[in-house]
This record gives sequence, structure tokens and C-alpha cells, in this order.
Amino acid sequence: MAETGKLRVYSEAEAAERLARELPHWRVEEGWLRRTYRTNSWKGTLMVINAVGHLAEAAWHHPDLTASYAWVEVRLVTHDHKGITDKDFALAKKIEEVIMWQPGLEGGALEGTPQSDLRFAYIKYDKPKA
Repeated sequence: MAETGKLRVYSEAEAAERLARELPHWRVEEGWLRRTYRTNSWKGTLMVINAVGHLAEAAWHHPDLTASYAWVEVRLVTHDHKGITDKDFALAKKIEEVIMWQPGLEGGALEGTPQSDLRFAYIKYDKPKA
């Protein structure tokens, strides 16, 4: 296990500014980086939870999660630093990349889930922010 040493802790204003540039669908609230993912069903909620869990374990950084039938809230803070650090931004970026991946937009052999048939839909993709 790698030692990280002392990391810079961002103020809420600094974190909000960085989120606006890098992760516009995330927000700072009560000292946490937060993101709510909307799903189409409990199946989709479980898929998001498992994907976030895999990424967090691989990164050795553990978010707090809250879930209901059709949503998952991810909350990130570096617990041993009692604040938001680069570890939180790095994990948030990876989570965003994986959860919001839409293979159908890339072309190629992976077409993505059919959005016209809700039996197969699991995530409600965000519309790009202007």
C-alpha cells in the first residue's frame, strides 16, 4: 500500500471552482464532493453502486453512498485529512468516466444499451451543461 503523506486540503470555494472546470455535474456540500446519479430502476442503482465500489476499492479510497430505488448519491472526502483533497477529485473523475460512459456515442463494436426500450436502460445520462 502506497503512503500518501500529507495532502493539500481544499477550501469549499476552491473545490467548487475546480469542480466547475473539471466535473460540472458534481457539487460541494457540507464539506464533501457530491454527485447524484439517476437510474431507471433498482437494477441500475445496484449497477452504479457496484461500479463505484469496484473503483473505490481499486483506488483504496472509500466514498459514502446513499441509495434509493432510482438514484445513488456518492460523497467523497479524504477521511484521514478531514477534507477534500486531490484523492477525491481523482476518484470523482474516474467514477464519472465509468458511470457516464456511453459506448454508442463512440461508434465501433460496442453500441450501448437501447435507450428506446426502458427494459434495458439503467442510467439516466446527463445532458451536457452549456
